[in-house]
Amino acid sequence: MPELPEVETIRRDLTPKILNKILKEITILNEIFLAKSKISLNELLTLKGKKLLSLDRKGKYLLFNFGEKTLIFHLGLTGALISDLQTIPKNLKKHHLLTMFFEHNTLYYFDIRKFGKIYLMDSSKISYFLDQIGPDALQIEFEEFKELLQKHHIKVKTLLLNQRLISGLGNIYIDEVLFRAKINPERLSNTLSQEEIKTLYEVMKSLLEEAILLRGSSVRNYVDGDGKRGKFQERHLVYGKRGRPCPVCGIPLQYKKINQRGTVFCPNCQK
Repeated sequence: MPELPEVETIRRDLTPKILNKILKEITILNEIFLAKSKISLNELLTLKGKKLLSLDRKGKYLLFNFGEKTLIFHLGLTGALISDLQTIPKNLKKHHLLTMFFEHNTLYYFDIRKFGKIYLMDSSKISYFLDQIGPDALQIEFEEFKELLQKHHIKVKTLLLNQRLISGLGNIYIDEVLFRAKINPERLSNTLSQEEIKTLYEVMKSLLEEAILLRGSSVRNYVDGDGKRGKFQERHLVYGKRGRPCPVCGIPLQYKKINQRGTVFCPNCQK
């Protein structure tokens, strides 16, 4: 699933190409996808002729602000927004769902498993929509992060997965952050010391920035806004490495389900 670094990479890729450009046409190639999103084609076509005023992100959501209306994308497990038809990977081409024709550039949306969604709403209601999502993991301040962990009596991985509490993190980056911070994913969040919380916070911020710099993790189908694979998967230390030697102490990395999500960790380094 595209997580914060992947969605932010796509936002940065697309912004110089479509910001302040007029949406000339929008076409739907899969009406089932549109129906699942509970948007009619006529509603979507109201965006024609509108200028894109901003392209923002919170957590895993991309927000296309057209003034009175805002179009929101959640990429689900396999969604991809690509601006260059020539760079679209072959495995994506038959999963083309939507096209947005801007001045000078065209934006293509693909989704292999079709778990992604789009929302169209009055821009006046965006604040309410965003309030249902937890603070962004890249933007959250330390005091807010500390309070969040201290007031919940749940496993730290469960807390970080909850998009209503903190948004943007998923399985990949949580496993990597917790390993680097030397925190067991089953630790109760309110048992972490202030020093552990500070370490977790700093590791989370630096790892997300590094992942964005390397254009995200392409462990399955993710490609950036130019249709290219990211490189941060080359720096994964534990994600997807169950049974392999811990890169620090050498004992086998363990795997277990936490909150229905596969989790890899070192029982020695993350006590």
